[in-house]
Amino acid sequence: MTHVDAAALRQAETALAGRRAEAEAELAALEAPPSDTGGISFGKRVGDGTALAVERLAQVAVHDGIGALLAEVRRAQAKLAEGTYGHCDRCGTAIPAERLEARLWATHCVSCATSS
Repeated sequence: MTHVDAAALRQAETALAGRRAEAEAELAALEAPPSDTGGISFGKRVGDGTALAVERLAQVAVHDGIGALLAEVRRAQAKLAEGTYGHCDRCGTAIPAERLEARLWATHCVSCATSS
């Protein structure tokens, strides 16, 4: 049973659903085919082709970060459904309210999160 009160659980459920929708929309935008390939070639000179390649590499990193966030949000939603929201996945202790306020999708206490 969770230590989080019912009102906070409802608020978390709503906020997590919103954050999940945002993350899914961000991923969809990143995964969409590029609208302008521009016929850029990658030669020996630094130019548009190199800039495009660097931009795409940055997008891959952003994509990975959003994907990780989305996995955390989904896990927090599962914990809500299980009735274990607010407890650490690793050690089972209660996650402090301050941590949950700052990071609704937290599934580990600070101690376990920093030792991972």
